[in-house]
Amino acid sequence: MPSGFGTKLVIAISSRALFNLDESHKIYESEGLDAYARYQIEHEDEILEPGDAFPLVQKLLSLNKHLGGEPRVEVILLSRNSADTGLRVFNSIQHYGLNITRAAFSGGTSPYGYATAFGCHLFLSTNAEDVRHALDHGIAAATLLTSKNKTENAEQIRFAFDGDAVLFSDEAERIYKLEGLSAFTEKEKASAKEPLSGGPFKEFLAALQGLQREFGEYDCPIRTALVTARSAPAHERVIRTLRAWNIRIDESLFLGGLSKGTFLKAYGADVFFDDQRVHCDSASEHVATGHVPHGIANQLLDLPAKLE
Repeated sequence: MPSGFGTKLVIAISSRALFNLDESHKIYESEGLDAYARYQIEHEDEILEPGDAFPLVQKLLSLNKHLGGEPRVEVILLSRNSADTGLRVFNSIQHYGLNITRAAFSGGTSPYGYATAFGCHLFLSTNAEDVRHALDHGIAAATLLTSKNKTENAEQIRFAFDGDAVLFSDEAERIYKLEGLSAFTEKEKASAKEPLSGGPFKEFLAALQGLQREFGEYDCPIRTALVTARSAPAHERVIRTLRAWNIRIDESLFLGGLSKGTFLKAYGADVFFDDQRVHCDSASEHVATGHVPHGIANQLLDLPAKLE
């Protein structure tokens, strides 16, 4: 973490996640980069509509109002735009009063490397390739999916996480995928007192926990939940792992394979992170969702393409 950020929670966001750039992106895909650049410059005084991550960013920045002193949350813009075409994005940031002052415009190349340079705890983007690169370099990252519903929860910002291959490593999920449910259950029972290794979102959850400790126990504006397909007896290893990490989760849902979407809606998640696209597609019917392309489930999806 760069010394200038101290102990801040640092979030990187892509311009297409923060704002709705669908129209200009269609021009880029159909007419090319030059036409896209002309369009952005010609429309740079037109304010962009909020994107899928906009409500989450607003809530993240609002956390700074709850704590005195220096801001504790920093949001940084990472964009494939050039500074010239990105002027419209910054005009929109100023219009909505978002306190985002730092940015990296990479001029058409992937900006994921700047997430490392800024010391970001989380990178949110609509570009799956950029997200994969960030994950490969040790940064929690997710591809935001368009959600049909918006969570209305003005009092708190609520994060929800899948367990295996997100908060935890995919070591247990590998056994389930390759050997089946019985082998997975037996292994988890035998390893109940052996903590799981950390997954890509462990450090982000730890950073959230650090912020939570600065608030009172009963008036904290941040709430976290584990939403997992695990059920008893595979629950014990998860509980003991979090205990070993000295990380507290506010709510834990062990669903035993039930669809997660309605439970996430009941919880009021502002965003949910899961490694399996099928769960993400279901969850996005109810809440904002980030796909984490990490672990054995995603490797198996890529396998046919690699064999061709």
